[in-house]
Amino acid sequence: MAHAENEVTINRPARDVYAFLADGLNNKLWRPGVQEVALASGEAGTKGAVYSQTMSGPGGRSIAGDYEITVAEPEKLIEFHVIAGPARPTGTFTLRENDGATTLRFALDLQPKGLMKLMGSMIAKTMESEVGQLGTLKSVLEESRA
Repeated sequence: MAHAENEVTINRPARDVYAFLADGLNNKLWRPGVQEVALASGEAGTKGAVYSQTMSGPGGRSIAGDYEITVAEPEKLIEFHVIAGPARPTGTFTLRENDGATTLRFALDLQPKGLMKLMGSMIAKTMESEVGQLGTLKSVLEESRA
C-alpha cells in the first residue's frame, strides 16, 4: 500500500479550516494541479457530497479526479475517496485545535492494482506532492484572515 502524510499548524480556528476544506470548490485555491472542480451531487461539504475534478496529469494531460466525502465531522475530520481517474486513493484530514490554531494532518492511502503496481515510485511521489501542499493551504488561510 502506498501512503503519504503531512502535518501543519494553521493560525486559524478549526471551524475555519474545516469549512474551507469541506467545500471542495476551494481546492483550486491551494492545489495547483486542480484545473476545474464542481459540486456534482449532494450538499457541499457533507457526507455523500461528490465533487467532479479535472486534474493535471502526466505529460500535461487532463485526468479525472472526482471524489466523494465519506466522513464529515465538523471541526474534527473529513474522509474522502477518489471515485474517478487512474488512481483511487482514500484521504483523511484530521483537525485538532489548540489555543485558536489548528494542527491539520493530511494522509493519503492507495492500494495499487494491476499495472498500477509497476508505477509504485511515481504514485508515491505524486501522493507526497499532494500532501506537501499543506504549506500552500496554510498560506491561503492565514493570508485571508480578517
